[in-house]
This record gives sequence, C-alpha cells and structure tokens, in this order.
Amino acid sequence: MALKIVADLCTGCADCEADCPTASIRIKKGVYIINADTCTECDGDYDSPKCVQLCPIDGCIVPLAV
Repeated sequence: MALKIVADLCTGCADCEADCPTASIRIKKGVYIINADTCTECDGDYDSPKCVQLCPIDGCIVPLAV
C-alpha cells in the first residue's frame, strides 16, 4: 500500500521529505508528491508512516485509493 499527498492541502513546508526512509517524497510544481511505487508506509522503518506524523496539516497525507 502507499500514501498520497492531497495537493490542495499541501503547504510545501517540506517537513515530510527529509525523514522518508525510501526517498519517495519529492516536490513537483510547488507541492510535494509521493511515489506510490516506492512508498512502503514506513513498514520496517517506523511503527507508522513518518510523513503523516510530521505533516502539520491534518488529512494532507492519506492512503492511496486503489
């Protein structure tokens, strides 16, 4: 499973990018995006997704709908 960043809520603060253990988060046109092919939701690295913990905006980082 993977996560996604809701572009309308992303402030571009970059808090999520630095601690991503799979380097799946990058900036694109002023907002951050998550590469669904490499995002592991921090499985094996943290107890829960680190980006969700770090993001200052509730609901900005959500599960990717399949």
